[in-house]
Amino acid sequence: MPKVKGKRKKRHTASTVTRITLQPHQVILRPLVTEKGMHRSTRYNAYAFEVNRLATKVDVRRAVEDLFNVKVESVRTQNRRGKPRRSRFRYGYTKDWKKAVVKLNAEYRIDFF
Repeated sequence: MPKVKGKRKKRHTASTVTRITLQPHQVILRPLVTEKGMHRSTRYNAYAFEVNRLATKVDVRRAVEDLFNVKVESVRTQNRRGKPRRSRFRYGYTKDWKKAVVKLNAEYRIDFF
């Protein structure tokens, strides 16, 4: 009888994993207009957005390029925890959310105002 090695684990590939497809207007929820964000946009040409929690970096890149007609260099994402809040005698948390910082090519700009 031949020796039987351990079973091989089936690896998931992009074709086997089904994923929800988001439209560009579903990916970007709102721009984050803050003092720090304005500093980043003027100095580094980087803009911050609140994005859908299911969105990937590739989804964010496509959405920004489609909605604002710009060329994206890089995308960085953060998963942010909700903050603790209190209403009268009850304690709770705000919802968790995802933040994306998108750096644009030097030739492009986004005007929020």
